[in-house]
Amino acid sequence: MALDVANSVVLRHDETRRIDRFETSAQLEAFPEAAAAFCAERELFADMVAPAPQNRRNFLELREATDGYFRARVSGDNDDQLLADLLEALARTLRGANGANGLDAATAHSVLRLLAMPDPDRMKICRNCGWLFIDRSKNRSRAWCDMAVCGNRAKASRHYRRRKEEEAP
Repeated sequence: MALDVANSVVLRHDETRRIDRFETSAQLEAFPEAAAAFCAERELFADMVAPAPQNRRNFLELREATDGYFRARVSGDNDDQLLADLLEALARTLRGANGANGLDAATAHSVLRLLAMPDPDRMKICRNCGWLFIDRSKNRSRAWCDMAVCGNRAKASRHYRRRKEEEAP
């Protein structure tokens, strides 16, 4: 859940093509239903509701702190300030959450599970889209968040470049 929320900003690294999936209230209102259907932790968070309007700022701050902390951790930067920012965002979110069935509380609990993850080296950043993901492959060699989307795009791009080089005189 926490990574799905952090990844709600598409192409975060590209300011010109960046898309925030929570830009409007309607998008944020629709997210709990999608998360309940597709999230890896869906059985833990049944009947979720979007954060109350007065709590959305805390929720979005939690999203940004989650992304910042885990992205730095994957990159090998153990910044205590980023961890402190994340813990403060967690506390604010949990204090203002709409109870146990709120998306904000569910995300905060998911972040806590990620912090306690037994093998933090399994978290990676997708080489194509920049999303955070957990590599559950046996040999820890996964490079893309989703082979059907990002892996296919990367392989198609590599194939296209090779063909162009072969055709060049």
